[in-house]
Amino acid sequence: MKRLIVLLAMFLPVFAMADESPREDKFNLNIRRIGFDWSKTSITNPSEYQNSSVAALKATDQENLKGVFDVALEYGFNRFRWDNSVFMEYGKQTLKPYDGEKTVDESADKVLFSSDLAYAAWDLGAFKLGPIMRAQYETEFVGDPRTKAVRPNAGISLFDNDIIKSLYFVGVYEYDFTYSDAKVNKAAWEAGWRLEYNLREGVRFSSDGYYRKYMSYSQYVPEDLKSDLLAEARLDTNIWGDFTMGPYIKYRRIHSRHAERYGANTSIGISFSYIHNFDLMYKRDSVAE
Repeated sequence: MKRLIVLLAMFLPVFAMADESPREDKFNLNIRRIGFDWSKTSITNPSEYQNSSVAALKATDQENLKGVFDVALEYGFNRFRWDNSVFMEYGKQTLKPYDGEKTVDESADKVLFSSDLAYAAWDLGAFKLGPIMRAQYETEFVGDPRTKAVRPNAGISLFDNDIIKSLYFVGVYEYDFTYSDAKVNKAAWEAGWRLEYNLREGVRFSSDGYYRKYMSYSQYVPEDLKSDLLAEARLDTNIWGDFTMGPYIKYRRIHSRHAERYGANTSIGISFSYIHNFDLMYKRDSVAE
């Protein structure tokens, strides 16, 4: 925690040096994606990650259908940006052979609550640059063991560009209580991104992900991660109103403290989604009745 407090203090002078010109307020409900993904999944080195809390690394090669819910409430006032988001995904395949026991694979299981506060200290052309503070809670619907981690973090970010929605670098403090008998405090650094680009009307390319590198731990738990990489890219084409369809690829790679080799989950498939950004800001009609 002391590392995080020091990091926050380093960015306090940024507010004093910022450009004081106001920015336009906004209040949006951004449905980034609600839908289903059909995919073919391949797993690398699953035998080394059977005790891991990351369900995606314990699955078997398969074809499956998963549901995704990714929604954010975005509030901009003056030069501040405050986003509160919920991301949920779940994919499960149940196999019941006639001559054997039923087996269940969870190829995707994640619930992430995030609250991000950013300050546009500087305008760099079409970019806004400034400090960012974030609080996250990650868990799973099921999981055995079920991930439970709190992550406050702080750093610097580019944001609110037409293409680069977020490009950040932060220091992370993580309190992990996934394993009831081992509550671990960790320090890490993380870099991440969220990109959107309209190739043409009705066709949008998007990508998001992060890389997190752990630097220290309060105690040794073999299943704790040394590094965590997640990258996703998709192409959404409007097929009817705000409903889209398109190909996607998702890659998750982790390396735990006990394993000699990394574990990876690669999914390639087709997504069906609903995407829309609702403007909730009340605007008076400028034309007199």
